[in-house]
Amino acid sequence: MHPVPPPAEELRILDHELGRLESRRGQLLARRAVLVSALAQEPPRPSVPPAAPWGSAWGSARPTAETNPPGVRNVLLALGGVLLAVAAVAFTLFSWGHLGIGGRAAVLGAATAAALAAPVLLLRRGLGATAETVAATALVLTLLDAYAVHRVALADVAPLRYATVASGVLALLWAAYGAAARDLRSPLPVALMLGQFPLLLGCLAADVTPLTFAVALLATAAADCAPAWRPVSRAVRVTASAAACVMGTAAVAMAVALSAAARTPSAAAGPGMLLLAAAALALLAASRLTSSRPAIALSVVAGGALVLAPASVASTSLPGTWTVPLHLLCSVGVLTLWLTRLPLALRHGLALACGAVQAWALLWSLPSLSGALSAPAAQLNAVWSGAANDVAYGTGVGPAAPACLAVLAAVLLLARRQMGPAPTQLAATAHQSAEGSTTTINSLTNPASSAILRQTAAICGALFLAWSAVTAATAAFDLPHPAALAVHIALALALLMVAALLPRARASSGTEKDTQRTPLTALTTTATVLAGASAVSAFLLGLATRPATVTTLGILLAGCLAASVVHPEGRGRWAPACGAVACATALAVAVPASLGLPRHAIAPVLLLIPAATAAVGHRLRGLGVAAPVESAGAGAGLLALAAAADRAPHLALTLALGGLIAAATALRPERRRVAAPLAATLFVLAGWVRLAAWDVGTPEAYTLPVTIPALVLGLLHRRRSPELPSWTAYGPGLATTLVPSLIAVWGEATWQRPLLLGTAALAVTLLGARHGLQAPLALGSATAGLVGLHELAPHLAQLVGTLPRWLPPALAGLLLLALGATYEHRLRDARRLRELLGRMH
Repeated sequence: MHPVPPPAEELRILDHELGRLESRRGQLLARRAVLVSALAQEPPRPSVPPAAPWGSAWGSARPTAETNPPGVRNVLLALGGVLLAVAAVAFTLFSWGHLGIGGRAAVLGAATAAALAAPVLLLRRGLGATAETVAATALVLTLLDAYAVHRVALADVAPLRYATVASGVLALLWAAYGAAARDLRSPLPVALMLGQFPLLLGCLAADVTPLTFAVALLATAAADCAPAWRPVSRAVRVTASAAACVMGTAAVAMAVALSAAARTPSAAAGPGMLLLAAAALALLAASRLTSSRPAIALSVVAGGALVLAPASVASTSLPGTWTVPLHLLCSVGVLTLWLTRLPLALRHGLALACGAVQAWALLWSLPSLSGALSAPAAQLNAVWSGAANDVAYGTGVGPAAPACLAVLAAVLLLARRQMGPAPTQLAATAHQSAEGSTTTINSLTNPASSAILRQTAAICGALFLAWSAVTAATAAFDLPHPAALAVHIALALALLMVAALLPRARASSGTEKDTQRTPLTALTTTATVLAGASAVSAFLLGLATRPATVTTLGILLAGCLAASVVHPEGRGRWAPACGAVACATALAVAVPASLGLPRHAIAPVLLLIPAATAAVGHRLRGLGVAAPVESAGAGAGLLALAAAADRAPHLALTLALGGLIAAATALRPERRRVAAPLAATLFVLAGWVRLAAWDVGTPEAYTLPVTIPALVLGLLHRRRSPELPSWTAYGPGLATTLVPSLIAVWGEATWQRPLLLGTAALAVTLLGARHGLQAPLALGSATAGLVGLHELAPHLAQLVGTLPRWLPPALAGLLLLALGATYEHRLRDARRLRELLGRMH
């Protein structure tokens, strides 16, 4: 036993121990804080399963269950119910034949009563799943009871009539049973499913018409909507909704088929009324739904029915080509429901249905537009034949397609107002929301800018459709050639003016916001492209006669010039200005050709176009269209070269005139870098073509006119920039003459050319050595050496011929032996060096 210390000593010991514990506790808390911060910075690791307790083995761990008890219960109950149903069917139909059908009916009746009573007792004991299974078995037994009753007591009744009454009685029975046993979920849905058959089977029993059967389908669907809209269980609502969708879809499908098969208005009136009733039912059902997607789907069906109902009746009284326009007009009428106070989901569904019909009408109308655009190309096979009426520019399509396109254009133009607030309000809102933003994308993501883009797309689409309608009308109405030509010219001029006046209107209003610039740019671009298409069609149609061609090109030229003058923006003038250049180029070809001039004689006339564009280019520089206009003029110059290509003297003249135009353009500082080399190239090509026309075969006649200016330019550049390499300054010019002359020397046996070339090469070499220039020294010495080798070549050939034939192989062998000995000597030296290094420590 240890002696108990005095109280004072014990108190001192306790205080010491408590202090030590507090110190240790502080150390542990500090370490814990460090570990917590470290774990917070690390990524999460996969969880590790807890270790098995001490003494346990891996083989003794319990395996994870792959099924859950409710699932096992459901499988067992379902299998049991199916087996009971199979047994009942086999008993009724095949077994116990000595009892007869009456005995079987009595047994089935007793079993059915027990099956109907058992679920109630099972529910009281809390066995709901078992009760549902027994109730399903009772359903099969009731169906077998009905079959037994027909075989025993009502065998003389027609099967369809009996099935009609039996399905109705069973539906009422199961509805009453479901109302009595409210805790069971299956009786009421079963009653709903059985309730689908009485009316349909009654129609089949009465042998009614297809229209009456379709009415029965729609009536059944309407009856299904009543429980679907009531606050009942979810199973009942889902069953009723599914049944209503199936019956309604079948009714609409039959109505559409009957409408398509109708040939008279009276025959189409019944299906049309049925479609209207189906549309009303679908809209009513959609208005009762809370989810937007099912409501939109029902509204799409309703919109299609509303379009088909009147169109199917009216199409029976008109030719077949007007079927699509009638559907389009009906879709426009349905689209006016957007202006009503219907829920937004319903209006979206109706708009989708109408949009599908309008897209169908557009696709149906596009072939007539393509035919109207491609038909004028047939005039290329009869240029200036004078037989304009014989050219088939009409496609034979009636006015239905242009009417569809015009209606679609009007719809898009009117729908623009429903795509958001007014454009001015939208632009102001977008401008305010874009303040402080550094990118254009940010200003286009707000709702106001999105509405502006939608409206812009609608306006551009309407413009395209209106142009398509007018263009297709020229072919659909089979207009005479002068009328069709006038329509295309008027379209081109009108669209050019639209593209020019829209920016002027914006400039006069003083609104220069970015949100308004984008829509107007898109609209002017659309108008310009369509104007170009109409101008091309007009030009092709104008090829029928010479006066028509010249008149058409003159009018188009005046229109392009007027549009380029009226347009307030320099950037927007390049399209009409280039169009004017193209029309002027075509006139420069058409007028001389109409006067009987040959093709090569037209080339100088064509050069008037690049000359004119180069003359006005400096005035157009401030407008931003100088480069496009001059480029278009250069295209006319290329056409002039192509026209004169078959006559060398005229080609030389054309090249010289082109070089003169380029040299005059090079006087402008901003064009000097491009025009000056082009002028030199054209002058050189003109000289070469002229020499070739004179059958000059001396290469120096072609190369010296290039070499001398090149050397002069190189000298001037070297004086301005002494650091410029001689290969850049003099190399191209010297090589241009030395290389072709050297090739000519090796290809002929005269003595004059080698003498002159050698003398010139020696002079170039001495000049290069005198001034320390690498290019003249290298090129001159190489040329002189090759010329000397050319002169010594015959003598060397004679010397080689006098040597014995064994001498070349012997010399080659000696050379190879010398190379091998040298290689072996180097290997020996390397081996000695390696051994020496290995002996070193």
